Amino acid sequence: MGRWVKIVMMPCGEFLGRKWNLQDLVIATVLSSMHFLCLFAPFYFTWGAFWLAFALHMLTGLGVTLSFHRNLAHKSFRLPKWLEYLFAYIAVLSLQGSPIEWVSSHRYHHQYTDTQKDVHSPIQGFWYSHIGWIIDSSSRFGKYGGLKNVQDLKKQAFYRFLHHTYVIHAVVLPGSLLYAFGGLPFLVWGLGVRIVSVLHGTLLVNSAGHMWGKQAYNTGDLSRNNWWLAMVALGEGWHNNHHAFDYSARQGLEWWQIDLTWYVINILQAIGWATDVKTPTESQKQRKVFNGEMVATD
Repeated sequence: MGRWVKIVMMPCGEFLGRKWNLQDLVIATVLSSMHFLCLFAPFYFTWGAFWLAFALHMLTGLGVTLSFHRNLAHKSFRLPKWLEYLFAYIAVLSLQGSPIEWVSSHRYHHQYTDTQKDVHSPIQGFWYSHIGWIIDSSSRFGKYGGLKNVQDLKKQAFYRFLHHTYVIHAVVLPGSLLYAFGGLPFLVWGLGVRIVSVLHGTLLVNSAGHMWGKQAYNTGDLSRNNWWLAMVALGEGWHNNHHAFDYSARQGLEWWQIDLTWYVINILQAIGWATDVKTPTESQKQRKVFNGEMVATD
């Protein structure tokens, strides 16, 4: 327990003692503005705005988990191009980066999981793994030489377009539409509250998902299975399962492990839209299991 207390309390040193470039300043300003917008939520509450935010939360959250993560980053299944692009565009509304940028960071994370070269790991402190890495672009991409691991996406004009016009699609366009249709309540809840809730749900997978929970599989890293995180992040909380079988479209590998993203993929597979859906076999799972027992954190 003492080890994790030290990690959580580790100073957020990425804010001080380094040079900030323009990209870092822009990202910090945009994210801060979304959090600032949330302060007005109690004063502009309406049930219509609340349910709109909830619906958009589920939709954009699913875009991140289904499109950015399982489809684009890991190629766990295939979709028709029109549907692949639709889900990717929905994911852009989460304000978590363009598909090219998000997938690149995540692939580097798996390549260097929980080492000093990891894009985001709690070995550098909880706050760094949670959100500090986002505003440290020199560390995030500089030490890897840029976006070299996403040539498959960079070859496609649609993803290049989203990469260069990302802020328009993530903030300007949805913000304008929400304000036009519902005024400040829709803007505050549908943009601010929704973006912040989806963002921190995803970021908790990077931080809490490598600190608290249980390990079912020997992955050689700190990834953990965490039931409450799976609820928050639409199935992404079964993170040790994911690191054991990163190619798998299904992360809740046991019948009782709720994985909402997998259920949607399963429906898409049933109607013929999701193909080449990858999941581990029983023999593959047994080869990585911890002697049939789950190992808990200290």
